[in-house]
Amino acid sequence: MRNYILADNQELTRYALESLLQKEEENVVFRAFDRAGLVELLREYENAVVILDYTLFDFADEEQLLIIAERFNLSDWILISDDLTPQFMRRVVYSSHQFSVVFKDGPLSEVRDALNAVNRHTRYLSQRALETIIIQQQEEETPNILTQTETEIVKSIALGKTTKEIAAERFSSIHTVTTHRKNIFRKLGINTAHEAVKYALRAGLIDPSEFYI
Repeated sequence: MRNYILADNQELTRYALESLLQKEEENVVFRAFDRAGLVELLREYENAVVILDYTLFDFADEEQLLIIAERFNLSDWILISDDLTPQFMRRVVYSSHQFSVVFKDGPLSEVRDALNAVNRHTRYLSQRALETIIIQQQEEETPNILTQTETEIVKSIALGKTTKEIAAERFSSIHTVTTHRKNIFRKLGINTAHEAVKYALRAGLIDPSEFYI
């Protein structure tokens, strides 16, 4: 018997994964809806398999994720998302062998392969994840320079403004701001707004007195 913790706040994906896991009668499936709930379940089921969409969960950055994985070192993790930055994947995969990586737009066979792998306590990296990590490793590190517009939007994000608020003050559409946001995250190699705040502080875009972490 294996215990699974579904930490994915996308309802359709969570339902599909739950249905897949429950085909094996001995499997026990739990749900976690935030980081605190996930930790509570891991305290009770330390050797569980965690299936996590990091981009939809309330982790501030990958450091928090790695700390929890290290704390519960008997657990296995399958990261399943629409998209993860190459920098994030490299950091997580190089830091711990507990993590497997698949993508939601990949074939179902990859999810099954990942589940089979973690049940043997081995890691599984989908072809896309593996290629992305290799390419990132081979590329020269070059500074990612934001445009003036992107810099202004990073500052607004860091000050806690919503996409709707940023669009209104810039007389732009929400779609345009969302596109800028995706480009900014890609250029900076980040996944969350909290990471954008840390970048803005390091880059001197906002005064520390304006924002309290």
